[in-house]
Amino acid sequence: MDIEQTHKAHPWHGIDLGPDCPDEVRAFIEIVPTDTVKYEVDKESGYLSLDRPQKFSNIVPSLYGFLPRTICGPKMAELSNNLLARYDIEGDHDPLDVCVLTEKDVTHGDILVKCHPIGGLRLLDNNQADDKIIAVLKDDSVYSNYTDIEQLPKDIVRRLIHYFTTYKDIPGETMKRMVFVGMYGAAEAKNVILRSMEDYKDYIKSL
Repeated sequence: MDIEQTHKAHPWHGIDLGPDCPDEVRAFIEIVPTDTVKYEVDKESGYLSLDRPQKFSNIVPSLYGFLPRTICGPKMAELSNNLLARYDIEGDHDPLDVCVLTEKDVTHGDILVKCHPIGGLRLLDNNQADDKIIAVLKDDSVYSNYTDIEQLPKDIVRRLIHYFTTYKDIPGETMKRMVFVGMYGAAEAKNVILRSMEDYKDYIKSL
């Protein structure tokens, strides 16, 4: 027996995005709306680890995780630089984040889901590109009817923007860590995914 087949695949490096990428992608979910602590994949081992307790009332409004074999690197950051007429923005060197909308109650993370990208939020985290792809769960009875973020109810979009622009804030500090740059639709989300895949290939070559 091939020993590689007896071990769990690393969720960042050992899982592909699927044959229909970027129209349909496979996402690894780390945390769900009922979690009161933040889980994050340990990049070395691939195991889900406890990142930090949620000290304040900032509950993630969707399934949240990342897209395997992607990284926010120069090609992805170039989009933010072009939009803002800058040259100093870099990627955050993490896998591309994804929010997956579903009407179902998913009770835990550490799972894979198939989803369709419908848009994204362009954000800066300490001047590093930290985009969040917005996707809908495949075959979801409610959200799979949406094909572009512009079709979502405005309150859902506002909730996502509010969460990601405040979840790293510390009460008493005046400087905001997360800055919302703008929102984009499905076509641009797929472009971001493809660029992050190219960044990942370059990252692996550099190791």
